[in-house]
Amino acid sequence: MMVPRRRRLSRTIAIAVVVDLIAVIAAAAVIAQYTRQPFVIAGATAAAAIPLTYLLLRGPLRRMRANLSALTDGVRGFADGDFSLRLRVTGDDEITDLIAFYNEIGAILRTQRNESMQRELLFETVLQTTPLSVILTTDGDRVVYANRAARDLFAPDRLEGRRLNEVLAPAPALREAFTSERDALFAAGSETYHLSRRTFFLNGREHLLWIANRLTPELRRQEIEVWKRAIRVLNHELNNSLAPIRSLFHSARVIRDRPEQLHRLDEINDAVEERLDYLQRFLDGYSQFARLPKPRREEVAWSALLDSVQRIMPFRIVEPRPSHSSKVDPAQIEQVLINLLKNASDAGSPIGETEVAVERRAGGSLLVVSDRGEGMSEETMIRALLPFWSTRAGGSGLGLPLCAEIIDGHGGHLRIAHRDGGGSVVSCWIPDEA
Repeated sequence: MMVPRRRRLSRTIAIAVVVDLIAVIAAAAVIAQYTRQPFVIAGATAAAAIPLTYLLLRGPLRRMRANLSALTDGVRGFADGDFSLRLRVTGDDEITDLIAFYNEIGAILRTQRNESMQRELLFETVLQTTPLSVILTTDGDRVVYANRAARDLFAPDRLEGRRLNEVLAPAPALREAFTSERDALFAAGSETYHLSRRTFFLNGREHLLWIANRLTPELRRQEIEVWKRAIRVLNHELNNSLAPIRSLFHSARVIRDRPEQLHRLDEINDAVEERLDYLQRFLDGYSQFARLPKPRREEVAWSALLDSVQRIMPFRIVEPRPSHSSKVDPAQIEQVLINLLKNASDAGSPIGETEVAVERRAGGSLLVVSDRGEGMSEETMIRALLPFWSTRAGGSGLGLPLCAEIIDGHGGHLRIAHRDGGGSVVSCWIPDEA
């Protein structure tokens, strides 16, 4: 910061006034020697004082008026956001110091604006080139910003100024994900996305920042890893059964030559049959996922379907109970519900805290299973629908993928989200007509 110069404007004016007074007094004294008439003395003194005062103060006042006029224009420019005006510094008084301070402030503001513009340009470049779809909405659900990836995903034309509900109206899956209070997964065409939302205040107004992360490449990579894991599991299970069977056959050959131990052949045969039955059940469970038949739709009352499953696995039906019916494959939908309830139980959800609700939604039915289990991590949510992927020891990793395949076969979609207060929520939307 510049060190202020000595303040000389008041001294300059004071000196001019003193000089003017001395000159007036001298003029009055000279005139008094020639006349004693007061009006003549006063008139002559004024005639001398006025021009002298004008001559003495004209320079400082003109410079002061010019500098103040320039400062006024500069401050008005600041108010309009124009920091480019720089004033010429002349003199060495207080007004000069004020102009110097103005120039320094203008230089600082210009530097800050340039840095801010560079940051905004960098930020805009990053947003427009990132593969993340970014949308910013106001508290009135109106889109105020959308990057290129968001326009490619949601609408090819301009999104700014439109309401988010209007943009999402043609896609029920997207609308379901955006109405969730938690991060969620959704599918758009052949792509899978992870949607997150954050709330913040901008200029005193609440805004929502939506970020959709494309997971398809990562899911494909993980899918390959899952298939490798599935092969390892199959190899492990086959070896665990074939090795004992081979050993049992060897024992049978030995016993065949020892008549006193022939009674053990029945025991060996039972053990072989047990291992073969286990292998059959193991392979049937995996083949069910690959050979899932097309749904055989029929009119089914949701209330009756829930009662049927409730006789097998306990859960609480959320009031009001569903009073409508839908065209679904009852066996497959019951299988979906049983798998989801079993997952809730395995996650440690108390029976009374596992809830099932069915309601009309967007030209179809929304089946929601909520639990109070241990919940899912973000990684688990991303991988939960991958075949053969499980966090439980001994888990087949086919429960949720099989549910997703059944719902997809009905023309709907399955979404997983966190539950407020802990636990998970699995929502299955099934259209009235596939």
